[in-house]
Amino acid sequence: MWYAIEGHDVPDSLALRQSVRPAHLARLQALLDGGRLLVAGPCPAIDSPDPGPAGFSGSIVIAEFDSLDAAREWADADPYLVAGAYARVDVRPFLKVLP
Repeated sequence: MWYAIEGHDVPDSLALRQSVRPAHLARLQALLDGGRLLVAGPCPAIDSPDPGPAGFSGSIVIAEFDSLDAAREWADADPYLVAGAYARVDVRPFLKVLP
């Protein structure tokens, strides 16, 4: 089943994000390589594709896991959460309807 994983950044998280971004992206690449990633990306803190020093307010990942527990376990190990860039991560089932 698909699961929506939403990370919510702490204030001024940009430096923390940058420090662990390669590890974060490697985990997403593994999901993609396994055919389990629907979409992933950050949410700019301002209305701009390049938020610059404003950074990000969080990230969204929609990926396939065997269970809600498995999705939560994956999310709990995210480098952004472990490093403290995320204040919290929400995980919930997702039903893809379109496209």
